Amino acid sequence: MRGEAVVCADSVIGSAFLFSLYEEFGIQDTTKRVRVNRQIRISPVRVIGADGSQLGILEVDVALRMAEELGLDLVEVAATARPPVVRIMDYGKYKFEMAKQARQAKKKQHVIELKEVKYRPGIDDHDFDTKTRHARRFLEEKNKVKVTMMFRGRQVAHPELGQAVLERVAQALTDVGKIESSGRLEGKSITMILAPK
Repeated sequence: MRGEAVVCADSVIGSAFLFSLYEEFGIQDTTKRVRVNRQIRISPVRVIGADGSQLGILEVDVALRMAEELGLDLVEVAATARPPVVRIMDYGKYKFEMAKQARQAKKKQHVIELKEVKYRPGIDDHDFDTKTRHARRFLEEKNKVKVTMMFRGRQVAHPELGQAVLERVAQALTDVGKIESSGRLEGKSITMILAPK
């Protein structure tokens, strides 16, 4: 009896340690919602064999014995179904495949970032072309671009000059971007957001 208490305490300490690791390194444990073997309590269950065949509705103990005879695990795949659906499979291999799929999906996804390009009302043509080229590259990389018109001193008294430059930027980038929010005055700057087409 005392030995069982020690094992129980160790497993609690172990799970607390894992939880702290997950929190510290931002790791998400997606496997904690899946019940395996003795964790499955609801009986009877619909059993799917290792080869994908339907084995029917069986008691959990019978299904668990079948899985153990094959040297595999009994994994709950649809907990909300009535009766719950379980599958006989290699759980370690299943976890590995799920982690691999998650890594592949993360590689393929593209997080849209908001890049900023700053202009001034009296900008020279060369500077305008350089900044617009940067904005074009950001839009081609499928990122949003925040175009900021910055006023200095009394320039803020003539927002139409800045608005004209913003319109010129939007016109130059019509082939790769569209205006998501038009220019609006915020303090000493006008901001416009361009989204990729």
